[in-house]
Amino acid sequence: MAKREALVPRKLKDGKLSASILTAIRNRPGHRPLTANTRSGDIVIASYNVHKCVGVDKQFDPERTARVITEIDADVIAIQEADKRFGRRSGLLDLDWLERTSGLVPVPINAMSPTGHGWHGNLILSRKGTVRNVSQLKLPGVEPRGALVVDIDFAVGQLRIIAAHFGLLRRSREQQAEAIMAAFEAEEMLPTLLIGDLNEWRVGKRSSLASLLPIFDPSSGAVPSFPSRFPVLALDRVLGHPHDLVTAVEVHDTPLARVASDHLPIKAHIDLGSFMSRTGPLTDRATQAI
Repeated sequence: MAKREALVPRKLKDGKLSASILTAIRNRPGHRPLTANTRSGDIVIASYNVHKCVGVDKQFDPERTARVITEIDADVIAIQEADKRFGRRSGLLDLDWLERTSGLVPVPINAMSPTGHGWHGNLILSRKGTVRNVSQLKLPGVEPRGALVVDIDFAVGQLRIIAAHFGLLRRSREQQAEAIMAAFEAEEMLPTLLIGDLNEWRVGKRSSLASLLPIFDPSSGAVPSFPSRFPVLALDRVLGHPHDLVTAVEVHDTPLARVASDHLPIKAHIDLGSFMSRTGPLTDRATQAI
């Protein structure tokens, strides 16, 4: 965390930069422009690093985190840091409350402990569609990291979601991106989203996510989400394959979300029905630039 916060100017953390400077930072080349959003779609997929339910006020408040999750109003949401990292790795969220209030239920996985919710902290909650297949990937790198690969049948078609949390070290992120691509290429071809905290703020040639190209375009989902009070770094991404699968990407920026975690949630709008009617099943074009 200290390494990432060091990238944010002190004036920015103290709230002393003008709105015009913030706008310039957020709209610098390489980020997804607002003009790319059409906001049409039939499915909303979100990602949220809940920071182990500890807010920027240093308060551990799982109830507040859960209220942000209900605010997001997503059909599927990928959660990072859903468990305690050490010891018994117990889950931090009240999953029963979330199901009662929002209809979200956890995608079934083999959690890392009897009381845990996630796989290396990764949890996927869904309230729409039928889960057809789940894979749990162990990602390489210095820190233990993982990803979930979930195939969901929606009324309008099938979608694969790869939910990941990449490491803090550049070389680890490079290895993890390569591992994601190897897993992608080994599976049958479906419309696919790669979503999560990829921990990469660079959007140009120096990005550690370069190996995702051309299947995923790292800049297409780059919207600033960190730090939550003054988001200028695009650490959280949602990337589609094919690239036109995602019709809009936005940050869920509310007063509660700005306090509940050091990350803001991001959400993507997917027009899966129109996409399937235009393209039909994917074939070998998954190996081509789209």
